[in-house]
Amino acid sequence: MKPVYLVGSGLACALGLTVKTSLTALSQGRDAAATRVLPGESTTCFPYRAMADVSGDWNERARTFIRRVALEARAEKARDGALFLATSSFDIGAMEQGAAVVDYQAFADQVANCLQWRGPVYVLSTACTSSLNAMMAAHALLRSDEVEDALVLGVELSNQLTLGGFAALQLLSPGRCKPFGRDRDGLVLGESIAALRFSTREASFWCMLGGANVVDGRQPTSASVPAVVSMYQKALANCGLTADAIDLIKVQAAGSPGNDAIEAQGLRDSFEVVPPLVSLKTAIGHTMGASGAAEVALLIACLEQGVWPTYADVVDATLGVHLATQAPASVRRFMASILGFGGGHATVVLERA
Repeated sequence: MKPVYLVGSGLACALGLTVKTSLTALSQGRDAAATRVLPGESTTCFPYRAMADVSGDWNERARTFIRRVALEARAEKARDGALFLATSSFDIGAMEQGAAVVDYQAFADQVANCLQWRGPVYVLSTACTSSLNAMMAAHALLRSDEVEDALVLGVELSNQLTLGGFAALQLLSPGRCKPFGRDRDGLVLGESIAALRFSTREASFWCMLGGANVVDGRQPTSASVPAVVSMYQKALANCGLTADAIDLIKVQAAGSPGNDAIEAQGLRDSFEVVPPLVSLKTAIGHTMGASGAAEVALLIACLEQGVWPTYADVVDATLGVHLATQAPASVRRFMASILGFGGGHATVVLERA
């Protein structure tokens, strides 16, 4: 089968409205967190990593950012291919403004029209794992030779329902995200739009090898150790690799007291020697359905430009893992993982071509 290359990327997040500006902000250690008040009568505030220009019409803001990110990824070169729209909140923000109704097909059509898309459009909504699953779906379709180009578009924009729901579940940190931190106390949410353009007719420095998605619904709001282990084992098997072939893992590590411990245990059980680990949620927040695509785009830029995130908090020694304080000397293959609601556990493998 033909190799599947990652040939373009675009990103708008709290750090910046392009991959380049996001990387610059990350290199300067900027803190992009703002506070958000819960909906209703509450005056409770939580940190939230929002992009610029959060006021105004939700739909127009969405179109503006989608076009900008697609342009950065050179999405026009893939318009006859397949579009994979990945989101967990769709256009709930527009509904809150009274500017949309519950019609997910209408939102997908709006995005496709915004991009002047000519090829087939697929929508994936599997909570936090949405865009990683979209990457795997795009990879499978490209490998089948049905299309030569595909665009994965992760869309997660500000809305009050998501913030209120996570707050009600007592999952949000009142301060900041502390990945694998000794004093970790919850998530920090954020918003992003990310585009990853894949092709079998263009070559680039990075090739997607595959991945795995494992669902364990016994704990619908948290991960499970057996599912984390199964996710890594299946992904390695699907890609024809052994555990020692992985040079870096982008972990979920969103700062949840329980989930971070589960993820750490799953890593220790899956790898005789745990590879270097990196978390990007301190920089951009947990951007839900867009997080996989957004973090892959940012991580590849980090690896290519020699920029690395910093962590302000001490790692919990009882977890038996640590976060790399600098980029590994040589990264040929990395895994990017997201653990999400509904018992979703997803990871993808990319290789330097």
